[in-house]
Amino acid sequence: MQKLANRLSFRQLQVFKTVYLLKSYSHAGFELGLTQPAVSSQIRQIEQALAQPLFEYIGRKLYCTAAGDRLFKTTEIIFDQLQTLQADIGEMKGQVSGELNIAAVNTAQCVLPYLLKGFMTQHPQVIVNIKSVNRAQGIQRLTDNVDHIVIMGMVPKGKPFAALPFLDNELLPLVSPNHPLLQQENVSVSEFLSSRLIIREPGSGNRLALEQHCQHVREKLAPFLQIDSNDGIKHAVMAGLGVCVLPRLSVIAELQNGSLKTLPLPGFPLRRSWSLVYPQGKHPIPAMRAFIDYVQNNIINIETLFKEITGSQKEKV
Repeated sequence: MQKLANRLSFRQLQVFKTVYLLKSYSHAGFELGLTQPAVSSQIRQIEQALAQPLFEYIGRKLYCTAAGDRLFKTTEIIFDQLQTLQADIGEMKGQVSGELNIAAVNTAQCVLPYLLKGFMTQHPQVIVNIKSVNRAQGIQRLTDNVDHIVIMGMVPKGKPFAALPFLDNELLPLVSPNHPLLQQENVSVSEFLSSRLIIREPGSGNRLALEQHCQHVREKLAPFLQIDSNDGIKHAVMAGLGVCVLPRLSVIAELQNGSLKTLPLPGFPLRRSWSLVYPQGKHPIPAMRAFIDYVQNNIINIETLFKEITGSQKEKV
């Protein structure tokens, strides 16, 4: 054991982990700021220490061996323990430190920066890593316990997840400023949905919310066009391709400058809640606990902030 420990370094394990995750020597080198020969040399030194190959090429594709899979599991434990140690040492000094890994569904990208501003001011030693996902990916990452926290708008029921709702998420029916529906009185939901509805991809929380509403009011959902980003959808609507339903917070600027308009439809806006979500029973590291506590203690301030952000544009719609 001592002999192996003397022959391996943390840098070598970091290089190995990067190659393992990216399945490429060249991509790992780019990620780490190393040349491909330098990466190959580090991997070769580990293989010599273990007397086992870690990777093999089949055709032009890189695969991991059984020894490589085993080393990756061990490496994950080592780095997790180092992160815990760093956080614990910071706590002893009266500081919250370490990494905080957050996955946020695409539509939460307009919310998360406002949460982080105050939190990172209070805890400057915390390093925040953000991954953008759709709802289906977020649920899978929760199941796999990949992140510390996932931020999403619709928490799945019947799953072993804990959730902290912290902000209303209003979904608005939107059209371009010269759309014919704006000239009609008492537009029905059916008329809106049949006016070339542009919608997110399956797995999106926005789409699921609209699907559930349509089922509730017994309306048929027949999308005209599917786009996998809110930005893409709102630009398509502004170009006159159709209509859509998007979160208010994602279209504040467009509502303010008049490039998008809302329709007064029965049952709208749809209301859901943004939530911090994490697996039940997960042992929170100090940075995770501090972030949850920050959001929980500042829910009223967060709501007030977003009312101020959206208040002026509501008056102009």
